[in-house]
Amino acid sequence: MQRRSALAYLLASPALTRLHGNNKTIPVPSKRLKISLNAYSFNAPLMAHTMTVEQMMDFCVEAGIEGLDLTGYYLPGYPQVPTDDYLFSLKRKLHQIGLELSGTGCRNDFVFANKSDRDREIQLVKNWVDATAKLGAPVLRVFAGKSDLPGYSWTQISNWVVESLIECTEYASKKGVIIGIQNHNDFIKTADQVIEIIQRVNSPWCGLILDVGSFREKEVYAEIKKAVPFAVNWQLKETVFSGKTEMPIDLNKTFEIIQASNYRGYVPIETLRKGDPTLIVPEFLALVKPYIF
Repeated sequence: MQRRSALAYLLASPALTRLHGNNKTIPVPSKRLKISLNAYSFNAPLMAHTMTVEQMMDFCVEAGIEGLDLTGYYLPGYPQVPTDDYLFSLKRKLHQIGLELSGTGCRNDFVFANKSDRDREIQLVKNWVDATAKLGAPVLRVFAGKSDLPGYSWTQISNWVVESLIECTEYASKKGVIIGIQNHNDFIKTADQVIEIIQRVNSPWCGLILDVGSFREKEVYAEIKKAVPFAVNWQLKETVFSGKTEMPIDLNKTFEIIQASNYRGYVPIETLRKGDPTLIVPEFLALVKPYIF
């Protein structure tokens, strides 16, 4: 009887049903968003070695956070990839405590005129693609690189970035890993710039890590709306910018854009305020949670 009641509820819910051609109503998935934590929120204690990655994982579970975006440079030996034994120990712990990885990240830079320098950075990304696959995360966060290079135009540099991303994406696709390039107010400053780069890479295995705090040259919510079709993951921050003016994020506007888009999955939150992240993260989490369903 309980199973029948549950099924009847599902079939009666307009958000979960549609009318099929044979006149039978069948359940369809609703839009699902989940909260993840970007590990940079704990940058200070992690870099000071007063907190371990494993302790941060435990914090996520205790706080009711479903996922973790685990940046590679918090793992021992970075930029070298840790041993398989270490990576698999993290993977086992994640499973044991019921926490998922929404993504990982590495710190690369493709803005070099010298091809051998770019090749070094491409290899770094490939190494962390391997680590990401071993950890079971779906997305690896990468960067375009520094803002500019004297003597070279944006177009010239974007060619290097696109060529590098194509090679990384082709490699990652064979490992089942999506390459997510972050708009980071570095070489990439606007939605148009990141969209151009992603479209030129032209692969379903390359998308955008949409960083709400790094669109600073144009109206931020218009930029988010323009870029959201390309999002494969997020960095949802407490503040955004209007030019050089920092202001609290408007969560209503932001989630209206997300809900109106086709994005489903994790929305990683990131706090940058100075202070104890074990206190700061729950404060922001409490503001975000009402928008997650």
